[in-house]
Amino acid sequence: KVSERERERERERERERERERERERERERERERERERERERERERERERESAAE
Repeated sequence: KVSERERERERERERERERERERERERERERERERERERERERERERERESAAE
């Protein structure tokens, strides 16, 4: 018979892994926003070069 404490620790580890995955997804979204800002700056420089060319 598995003890109550044993199951409790198991659930605790499960929640821990869940939080870990949550942080992972958060970092992923952060990198995504970072790339988005990077592309935005790139387009900005592109427009400036076109304006300077005229």
